[in-house]
Amino acid sequence: MKNTYILLLFLFLAVSAMAQTGTIQGKITGANAPVAFASIGLAGTGKGATSETDGSFLLEQVPAGTYNLQVRAVGFAPYETSVTVTADQTVWVAAVLRQQASRLREVVVTGTMRETFTLESPVPVEVFTSQYFQKNPTPALFEALAQVNGVQPQINCNVCGTGDIHINGMEGAYTMVLIDGMPLVSALSTVYGLSGIPNSMIERVEVVKGPASTLYGSEAMAGLINVITKSPVKAPLASADVFYTSHRELNADVGLSRRWGKTSTLLSTNYYRFQDQRDVNHDNFTDMPLQHRISVFNKWGFQRKENRLASLAARYYYEDRFGGELQWTPAYRGGDSIYGESVYTRRYELIGTYQLPVQEHLVLSYSYNDHHQNSAYGNTSYIGTQRVFFGQLIWNKELNQRHQLVAGATYRHTYYDDNTPATEWQKQGKVENEPVTTRLPGIFVQDELKLSTATTLLAGLRYDYNTEHGSILTPRLNLKWAANEDQILRMSLGKGYRIVNLFTEDHAALTGARDVIIRNELKPEESYNATLNYQHYLNLPQGYLNLEGSAFYTYFTNKIVADFLSNNYQIIYDNLSGHAVSRGVALNAEMAIAAPFRVHAGLTLMEVYQVQQPEGKQLQERVPQLHAPALSGTFTASYNLQAAGLMLDYTGTFSSPMYLPVQEKDFRPAKSPWFTLQHLQLTKTFGNGMELYGGVKNIFNFMPRHPLMRPFDPFDKQVEVNNPNNYSFDTEYNYAPLQGRRTFMGLRFTLADRKKNSGN
Repeated sequence: MKNTYILLLFLFLAVSAMAQTGTIQGKITGANAPVAFASIGLAGTGKGATSETDGSFLLEQVPAGTYNLQVRAVGFAPYETSVTVTADQTVWVAAVLRQQASRLREVVVTGTMRETFTLESPVPVEVFTSQYFQKNPTPALFEALAQVNGVQPQINCNVCGTGDIHINGMEGAYTMVLIDGMPLVSALSTVYGLSGIPNSMIERVEVVKGPASTLYGSEAMAGLINVITKSPVKAPLASADVFYTSHRELNADVGLSRRWGKTSTLLSTNYYRFQDQRDVNHDNFTDMPLQHRISVFNKWGFQRKENRLASLAARYYYEDRFGGELQWTPAYRGGDSIYGESVYTRRYELIGTYQLPVQEHLVLSYSYNDHHQNSAYGNTSYIGTQRVFFGQLIWNKELNQRHQLVAGATYRHTYYDDNTPATEWQKQGKVENEPVTTRLPGIFVQDELKLSTATTLLAGLRYDYNTEHGSILTPRLNLKWAANEDQILRMSLGKGYRIVNLFTEDHAALTGARDVIIRNELKPEESYNATLNYQHYLNLPQGYLNLEGSAFYTYFTNKIVADFLSNNYQIIYDNLSGHAVSRGVALNAEMAIAAPFRVHAGLTLMEVYQVQQPEGKQLQERVPQLHAPALSGTFTASYNLQAAGLMLDYTGTFSSPMYLPVQEKDFRPAKSPWFTLQHLQLTKTFGNGMELYGGVKNIFNFMPRHPLMRPFDPFDKQVEVNNPNNYSFDTEYNYAPLQGRRTFMGLRFTLADRKKNSGN
């Protein structure tokens, strides 16, 4: 009988407990339309649901009480509201979400060396996903970056097509390119390494404009581009992207991923082939260099206790590149009868990250790359080898909710050898080759303090010791003020520096039949930068508008300048006796109207020049920077016909006149004309992850005129014959790709079902 009473008591308590529950029901809408697949949860509980296609949701058997209901959906700002549940009652919630640019909530790591939202970062960081670059498909990251406002992929040679990345008008040597935070593309690989980064391995690209030397060291004076590769865990089971153009370009990206228990791997390969000897301007030279390259990227991820980081990646890259006279064959390589620029590049890379198994957050990152280049520029041979080891240990410490400390130690070891005077040394009256070894240890500290809910202060200091140049200090200061999520003001102050490796970075020093003159011993360059960034988000009835504006000013001392103008047969390098300036404003706008239409546009207005005092003159003169347009812009417009499974993308860039490296009495204009490169693409989405796309590149068929000087005499054998203006063969007169209108067709396939990828 006693047991019966106990049983009845438990039944009574159970029924009473069930009676003390209620229900939360509601609908999620945004931009006058239901929001499907939104995540709804009650803070502090395990209760949650997902909205249906009509935006409705239901949470049953919620214990009576007051809760904080949270709603999260991609493309919308987070939504929170207080809900009180009473017994046997249904509470109705009508949540209206505010549409928001998705990149405002993206996680970034570049600006502060720790994960944070773009919205919360005191350093302005621009984020571009691989889907953004697919709106104008390109075979490599180098060409894709043309769609980023203020970033200019600059072709430096009209014969072999080499180039670098300019940020805010500053030459490519001042831009640091990172892969997963590691400085793999620099020095020798700056010229050709950028072409070897396939879009298939990219998860996103983070761009920071302005000096970042405090965290990343030398070369980040203009800014940095951090390529974040895909995670093996999140990558699709299989993917492929193949396209072919009417100019007979073939590009193929193939990716495979696999998971075995706590280990996952991603294999990504890229193959590019272009063998069409086009000569539209009839100068007997290839308009575009012939290329044949392959890149293989393999990344491994390891699941560890407490979600500690562990990854290892390797990449192999090979390219055979040629540009020159149409009758050239490999038999003429290095000779002086038929001109050709032939470059063989072989490169290995290793990248690793390991979080130490200790209570503190300590992460060890390391990289190694081996770059070998065998080049012939006419009858000038350049054979170079560079090996770089880089390691860093980062300590990330959250002192409290308002105070974040990041400190680290780095070491960079560089081995460089070539067949130029850069590695020649006088020993007992004899000239001998001696490879250059440079060691660069450094330490840095960064303190991020949240002064209030609206204000965040970030201060940093870095110390490096270079075996050739001694001690170098680089400070930084960043201030962020945000009254709310819709208006953010950021201010940045910083110092940058760069150690120069002239022959490894400047392709002009090796091609074009000019002699290289180094007037004095070159000193490290220094820069001082100030940037003011303002971001304003506007919620529209049928979408949103995100506006961003930046004003920047950079002052250079000891800037190394290349003088192309004083002598047609020489390139004269020297530290600038005066100073150089890069200043301007950049504007970005991202707008979405209703669901189908989205626009992303940018405009950069800048002035880049150097001030110097010529020999024998009392007054200083201002010399404009070459290849730095005063006005440039980008735009991307997309229209989604969802019912038909079609996406129309219209992308383009434009540029105002820029100064060019002309010769004395040059018949070619000293400034380029206004020009625009515009592209159109239509994508059809089928089921099962299949996409078919096609379109037109360079719709208006723009190509520069007279890119080569005296192409009929590339070895300058007849410069004294019928040459009253004393012209010399030159390849540096360039401001746009020498590739006209072309059509393309491509196919993408993604198999994302990870259930079949368990490996068990």
